[in-house]
Amino acid sequence: MKSFVFSQLLGAPDAAAAGAGTGSFISTLVPFAMIIAIFYFLIIRPQNKKQKETQRMLSALKKGDKITTIGGIHGVIQSVKEHSVIVRVDDDTKIEFSRSAIAGVEAQAKEEKSEKLEEKKEEGAEKNDETQEAPKPKFSLFRK
Repeated sequence: MKSFVFSQLLGAPDAAAAGAGTGSFISTLVPFAMIIAIFYFLIIRPQNKKQKETQRMLSALKKGDKITTIGGIHGVIQSVKEHSVIVRVDDDTKIEFSRSAIAGVEAQAKEEKSEKLEEKKEEGAEKNDETQEAPKPKFSLFRK
């Protein structure tokens, strides 16, 4: 009788409970693994990508880039130092900012947009050269 009471108090598994314990362990482990995977793909991975992109942007800063700081100040980079940049805000006003205070580069975005527009114009010009007349629609919503 004593051994039965001690085994129940100490939590010694029975033969029938041992088989159920393995199944319950796996069923408990699977949701935790799924939660970890969801956190990785929805939070951790995008944050790491954004951090790498920001580091690339900060390392590519050069004189003449139009920037915006975290505080919303717009200006043009006058000179680049190791850990800071000097930004011309007005004709006679220059401010030194830490590189980490730069939120974005405006000039690069405009250059990329203008390159894309030029490519689209070139493609459109090539298509117009190939076909002088615009194709007529095969059907119409309105009958004549």
